[in-house]
Amino acid sequence: MIEMKVAGIVLNAASRSPMILLKDSLERRALPIFIGQDQADAIIKALEGNRPSRPLTHDLVAHIFDDCDIKLEKVIIHSLTDDIFYAVLCIESHGVKKEIDCRPSDAVAIALRTDSPIWVLEEVIADASIPVDRDADDAERQAFKQFVSSLSPETLIKKGGYKEKH
Repeated sequence: MIEMKVAGIVLNAASRSPMILLKDSLERRALPIFIGQDQADAIIKALEGNRPSRPLTHDLVAHIFDDCDIKLEKVIIHSLTDDIFYAVLCIESHGVKKEIDCRPSDAVAIALRTDSPIWVLEEVIADASIPVDRDADDAERQAFKQFVSSLSPETLIKKGGYKEKH
């Protein structure tokens, strides 16, 4: 799993629909997730530190967690099926841990309000992320190709990477 941060809310150029934009810590990969306007507004409010006079739904959930001694340990965006992302809230209360199914947009909105980390499975990032720094990706790919092309069976045997069984 890779921890990601909310980079912001962006609009899809073609559809004008809002998307959460998550980035990894090195800002090498970005994961755009389409969301509804209400969730976009809720996430923007949390990013700006805007606290409404009356709690909105995500604020209410965060207050319930706090008042009932429930800790949101992390959010995990764990799969992508038919262009739909799936997430869980990983909570702990009185020594009991549970995972609660949740839309990624709601999970992110709650995570921002509880200062909880957002994790994404590598498979999801591989399937749906976009490169932010193509030059760094290309340089890393070239370095790996050079490394692999320089390997020989003799080198692996000398380094202990291969041992024959008798």
